Amino acid sequence: MNEHISLVKKWLNDPDSVSKKELRANFSTASDAVHAAEAEQAAAKAVVEGADAVFLAAHAAAFDPAQAAYWVKQYEELSNG
Repeated sequence: MNEHISLVKKWLNDPDSVSKKELRANFSTASDAVHAAEAEQAAAKAVVEGADAVFLAAHAAAFDPAQAAYWVKQYEELSNG
């Protein structure tokens, strides 16, 4: 079980068994973990969006140069290059 959840469950079962200092530290550590996971998720989303832009640019190139240029620009903005 997740260590942060375990501590909260311990506190819920017996409020005197966990200090406020421990709860604050638990909150801080859990918060940091959430923010790190959100950053990883945002980076992964950008990669997927970039791949989508490459696919759409290649597809559009066969039909409409303006659409191809749009998706190439989208890819460059998403990938910073």
